[in-house]
Amino acid sequence: MIYPSIDKLLNIVSSKYELVHIAAKRSRQISKTGFLQMPVKKYKSAKNIGRALEEVAEGLIKVK
Repeated sequence: MIYPSIDKLLNIVSSKYELVHIAAKRSRQISKTGFLQMPVKKYKSAKNIGRALEEVAEGLIKVK
């Protein structure tokens, strides 16, 4: 995985484990509902897990 970089993601999320949990949960939501928060053309990744990580990097998913 090249984009988004792990360094950028870890500035948003405090740990790798939390990042994996958030991305997996969002990926399942995308698979189930088909809802994307950005237009399809803006995503660099074709897979749902990559799209979930891109949403985290863009700040579309808020981490409490």
